[in-house]
Amino acid sequence: MNTNLPIRALTADVYVAPQLEPAAMAELAQLGFRSVINNRPDGEGGPDQPTSAQVEAAAQAAGLSYRHLPVSGVYQSPEEIAEFGALMAELPRPLLAFCRSGARSTKLFQSSQGG
Repeated sequence: MNTNLPIRALTADVYVAPQLEPAAMAELAQLGFRSVINNRPDGEGGPDQPTSAQVEAAAQAAGLSYRHLPVSGVYQSPEEIAEFGALMAELPRPLLAFCRSGARSTKLFQSSQGG
């Protein structure tokens, strides 16, 4: 995949990334992504962090499915893991999940897959 976006493959059709700007949604669509999951709570990174609504608007404008599943970077509950798993089953792929660094989204994916 030829991009300057800081994305990392977990599987052939599931990727993770650190915080992305709304403008990145158009590039994700051009790269063939079909869905985005935002695991970062609004305001977690202060006033410079884009809101979920801003990212969602850009994702929808780019033709991407978008879901916001905000979870703590410290602890992900069994319910949040199950909800992430449900999103994995529901959303079209390729899919990209993001948070502050990508680690929380990776952990959610691994936990939702039984890892």
